Amino acid sequence: MARINLLPWRSERRKLRQKEFMTMLGLAAGVALVLSFLIVMYYNGQIEGQMARNQYLRDQIVLVDQQIKEIEELDKKKANLLARKQVIEQLQASRSQMVHLFDELVRTIPEGVRLSSIKQSGQVLTLDGMAQSNARVSSYMRNLEESGWMTNPDLSIIEAKGSDKGLPNVFSLKVTLKSPSSEEEAVEPAAPAPAAAAPAVAAGGAP
Repeated sequence: MARINLLPWRSERRKLRQKEFMTMLGLAAGVALVLSFLIVMYYNGQIEGQMARNQYLRDQIVLVDQQIKEIEELDKKKANLLARKQVIEQLQASRSQMVHLFDELVRTIPEGVRLSSIKQSGQVLTLDGMAQSNARVSSYMRNLEESGWMTNPDLSIIEAKGSDKGLPNVFSLKVTLKSPSSEEEAVEPAAPAPAAAAPAVAAGGAP
């Protein structure tokens, strides 16, 4: 007897296609999940790498800041050392100047003039004293100008109010200190002094 399939073949075919569709959909979903996972892992790796680079840069910036601070401290120490060196050089240069200065103060002061105080402020020297007359003070100022170690004598005060009757005039004058580059500059102005003294002796012996 011949067998006849009475089942609807269209319904069976539809079910088969639906099954194939669901299978393909499942596979596509699986592939999408895998791709999504891979993409997420890739970008997470990129983010972690960038964060690691950022952290490295921050660490390097901290190191550079520390080095900058160390350099600034070294610059301060260098400036202090240079300042000390300059002070020492100035003291060494002014040591001989002070010796000549006091020697010139003794040499230039004329008879009838007496100093009561000497003050120095930088390159300005203030001389306070007493004198017999205004002419003695003028002579003293000329001697200071010709000394070679002092210049620009400026008379601030001269008053006749001294307690010493022999030196009634009280004066105050300022001079500017010179800084010769060599001792010859100071010796040359003082050299004509002996030559000027010789005619005086001769003149005294002529009578």
